[in-house]
Amino acid sequence: MTGPDPVSLWHRLADTCVLLDGFHALKHAVRFGAEVPVAVAVDRGAALALAEELAPDVRDTLVALLMQIPEPAYASLVPRPHPTAVAALAVRPSRAAHLEKLAHTPRTAPVVVLDNPRNLGNAGAVIRLAAGFGATGVVTTGTLDPWHPTVVRGGAGLHFATAVERLTVAELPPGPVFALDPEGDDIRGVKLPDDAVLAFGSERSGLSPELRARAGHLVALPMRPQVSSYNLATSVAMTLYHWSLGGS
Repeated sequence: MTGPDPVSLWHRLADTCVLLDGFHALKHAVRFGAEVPVAVAVDRGAALALAEELAPDVRDTLVALLMQIPEPAYASLVPRPHPTAVAALAVRPSRAAHLEKLAHTPRTAPVVVLDNPRNLGNAGAVIRLAAGFGATGVVTTGTLDPWHPTVVRGGAGLHFATAVERLTVAELPPGPVFALDPEGDDIRGVKLPDDAVLAFGSERSGLSPELRARAGHLVALPMRPQVSSYNLATSVAMTLYHWSLGGS
């Protein structure tokens, strides 16, 4: 093997980079322009075959990036081994650039706000959804780090396809705030504009008083009586789908 030892390089960079856990996270990060200084695989040939099958657009990039290391070395680098036995480190995008993107108007797609989310996996699933719908970004309030490795794993590396940042309610991007609330107007009769800020409360306690006060519109998803709630990612998916239809 030529070049720097990947394990030594990994240890030098781990504290300042984002963990990409698994082939699909690496694939998406590369596809959306992430800077990846080190990528490893237990079976480089198998990983490149997977790229040939599922992501031929990034195969040449992965040929240049991926370095093979023994399984024990790989296992020492990640919290828990991924079935694809692939991992990488990526440079976190510029916060200033993300804030500029979030603040820019007019927008062509909404910003999703997760108000005091608690579940790391749910936050990752929301980021994956938002990227798929082409949302401008995902903002979290509260203590959860949206770039936590578990969130990035849940988002399958799609943090690099949208602007993901943590802000206070006072720092939210401009635009009309539509907050999801069971007491709100039925969303099926509401048109969500492209510059909307779509706010979702935490999985347990709903919207914070600060976010509720900021909201200009409360909207509710259709729900059968006696069903208590939807999963957070499901709620975001339903709302973004309604927005994508372009009408009320």
